[in-house]
Amino acid sequence: MTQPLYMPIPAIIEKIADETPDIKTFTIRPEVPVPFKAGQFVELALPGVGEAPFTPSSSPKISENMEITIMRTGRVTDRLHMMGEGDEVGVRGPMGRAYPIEEFYGREILIVGGGCGVGPLRSLLLDLVDELDRYDRVIVRYGAKTPDSIVFKDAQTHGWGQGGALDVMLTVDQDDANWDGHVGMITSILTEDYLDCHAEDGVAVMCGPPIMMKYGTDVLLQRGYKPENIWLSMERNMSCGLGQCGHCRLGRYYICKDGPVFSYDEIVNNPRLWDD
Repeated sequence: MTQPLYMPIPAIIEKIADETPDIKTFTIRPEVPVPFKAGQFVELALPGVGEAPFTPSSSPKISENMEITIMRTGRVTDRLHMMGEGDEVGVRGPMGRAYPIEEFYGREILIVGGGCGVGPLRSLLLDLVDELDRYDRVIVRYGAKTPDSIVFKDAQTHGWGQGGALDVMLTVDQDDANWDGHVGMITSILTEDYLDCHAEDGVAVMCGPPIMMKYGTDVLLQRGYKPENIWLSMERNMSCGLGQCGHCRLGRYYICKDGPVFSYDEIVNNPRLWDD
């Protein structure tokens, strides 16, 4: 029997990992498995506090538990960051539109993440590396404000454990005494000097702050990526998850219902596209 989307499934927090000073990854185990596809999201419910939408950061191949990487930004996330292992939450979902993985087969995939945006992209990346032979090549470009704010720092600085099979490059806006990598905005490592890509028939997937996605998309278009091959995770402003409250409306779309994954050509003409 399918669980109604408006009924939370009880779940236990099994593990909490600190990623940065204000970002944690929660491993939760629902009473019943919650299968999802990369790009879809769930609603986490906290009794007496409220609920909020989050995209899992774990592999969609695993449904018995899921990892969700959460930045502390408001009432629900503040309370989540105060919770401990063994505490209970509710899970609704999965919801929304997933990445069209089958359309990516045989093609070069560029993943561009900024800040906490790498959380949702991690789910897609783990799906890709599980079957790397299906793709021509997988490239990762990631930017953070400082070295201390890099999410999944160990995995990212070690090529996501793939022994050089992935083309991975990181950048920070501001370095410190221990950083020996690139310094500059994320767009600086999307240029020809740092990114050798097959833009004419490649796929690009991006998630991060709106301003980063705006200028990142501009650079990708300049590099020759086609609008229909640039996929954006437009997660901001989602609330109910059912397209009922209207909070996430973007033109004729409801992000929580019709997205949060969109190709750029689907939403390019919306004047509020990059509103924060």
